[in-house]
Amino acid sequence: MEGVEAYGFSAAMSGAFLLSSLLFAAVNRRLREPYMDEIFHVPQAQAYCQGRFLQWDPMITTPPGLYLLSVGVVKPAAWLFGWTGSVVCSTGMLRFINLLISAGNFYLLYLLLLKIHQKNKAVSGCQRILSSLTLATFPTLYFFTFLYYTDTGSVFFTLFAYLMCLYGNHKASALLGFCAFMFRQTNIVWTAFCAGNVVAEKLNEAWKTELLKKKDERISSMRTSFSDLTLIMRFLTEYLTSPKNLITLTALTWPYIVLVTAFFVFVFINGGIVVGDRSSHEACFHFPQLFYFLSFTLFFSFPHLLTPTKIRKFLQSLRRHRMQYILMAAISLFLIWKFTYVHKYLLADNRHYTFYVWRKIFQRHELVKYVLVPAYIFAGWSFVDTIKSKSIFWILMYFVCLLAVTVPQKLLEFRYFILPFLIYRLNIPFPSVYRQFVELAFYVVVNAVTFYLFLNKTFQWPNSIEVQRFMW
Repeated sequence: MEGVEAYGFSAAMSGAFLLSSLLFAAVNRRLREPYMDEIFHVPQAQAYCQGRFLQWDPMITTPPGLYLLSVGVVKPAAWLFGWTGSVVCSTGMLRFINLLISAGNFYLLYLLLLKIHQKNKAVSGCQRILSSLTLATFPTLYFFTFLYYTDTGSVFFTLFAYLMCLYGNHKASALLGFCAFMFRQTNIVWTAFCAGNVVAEKLNEAWKTELLKKKDERISSMRTSFSDLTLIMRFLTEYLTSPKNLITLTALTWPYIVLVTAFFVFVFINGGIVVGDRSSHEACFHFPQLFYFLSFTLFFSFPHLLTPTKIRKFLQSLRRHRMQYILMAAISLFLIWKFTYVHKYLLADNRHYTFYVWRKIFQRHELVKYVLVPAYIFAGWSFVDTIKSKSIFWILMYFVCLLAVTVPQKLLEFRYFILPFLIYRLNIPFPSVYRQFVELAFYVVVNAVTFYLFLNKTFQWPNSIEVQRFMW
């Protein structure tokens, strides 16, 4: 990091943390008691603070990583500053831990952008700082910075593991992947993603060699299209069935293999992936979740995905490959018809934005979910078009992980999209400074509206005196 860029980054990070601290103070003045899932998380963390590590609330469905980290931070701080009484492990103190972690997320996002795009000399320090600031204020993640939820810590350890993987420190990456798993079980998928990065890199090298042997001058085809999918699948089969190659890949990825193996042992002993109450977290093949994620990404990345140039390119592609798009539309319609699930929480909890998305859009008419297929196809095409600079093997690996982390979820919950979105956004080419400013301004507006509604537009349910608030 050069001098000017270092000062710029320090100023951006310090300014963002200061503004977040002011917003944090406002949230805690208005909301002193635990809210929503905090009613489970806060008492559990307080039990750990008091040394009752065998106490467990059966309604909690994630491992105890959040509470262990909280004790590890709060207890030394309490001893150092002489805190006693109710302030230790209070709701506000526990929430503040997430605010501190959010600063770490800001720094990790910057380091990841620096590492992933290190070969692109055209990218300026201003662009890296601006992108880091934008992603650090990504609305769905930013909101939960101010509540005692698992999301901020989950993102921190997953991004940290990804960074260590990119630097080739795979033992540290696997260890951080374990920490991420302790915040949320589905993060094991991103441990597999880190291993997949290593495998994709080796496959990419071997594929280049294969093409050179055949004197194929279209090396870029491995990076830009799926037209040679049959050839690629044959190459994958040959490469991955070679004992020599398997030994090499195993030697490189063994820390991840150990962790994934331990995960399957955990699932076997636990009788499932969910800890605690499983009645509301049943796995299923909810394929439309992929369509919801693509729509979510299109919404939050519209300065990059929804441009006149992209729309024109899509229409040209539509004319050239009409039959392929008809086939995709038919498959999408079938998946929506046979695999759409509606979770009871989605229909019952009017505090979440997803409740209104579902009611205002999908419940208007039975045919709406089918009518949206063209929009899904455009979102998918635009999504892939922005990551075509990555190797075909990276793209395949990412989509396998994306399917693994979204499709089994029965509940439509925007928080489940945070990590796949961030990893996607980190890997797309740097947009122009103008588009980055548009994206940042959009995030700021969405955050401002979200917190305004959360803090000021409260309501009550019939037969309940509790104050309810709108939230992601």
